[in-house]
Amino acid sequence: MMQFESHGLKGGLWRGRLTHPQGAPARIVLVLHGEVMAEGRMTADGEDASLVEVDLPRDVLSEGVQTLLLRADAGEPGEEVHPDAELLARMPLLAGHPLDEDLTTEITALRAELELMKRELRRFASRVLAG
Repeated sequence: MMQFESHGLKGGLWRGRLTHPQGAPARIVLVLHGEVMAEGRMTADGEDASLVEVDLPRDVLSEGVQTLLLRADAGEPGEEVHPDAELLARMPLLAGHPLDEDLTTEITALRAELELMKRELRRFASRVLAG
């Protein structure tokens, strides 16, 4: 399993170190709302690690709260992110005047996802116990 250690965001550049014991991924992508916004650069840092840099494009900067996702997949440059892409990190980004509605929306979305997971877990458990 890969692990990403974020070194932070400075000057529009997100940096970090990726440990990949089973081999480096084909690419690292920055995703916002399911869309690939940028592709990262990897530089070898030993046998099972890489330094990662991703430039944040202007499109990700907008008023309110945005959650940027860093994903690793086997896709080709320019392709959409693969559904099985491994989530490496999340970076919440707040720009402009923070709006209460943005935070409320984020919390509501997280609660909805949690409820869905609970429902699916209960359904799975009932099938296992019944079968």
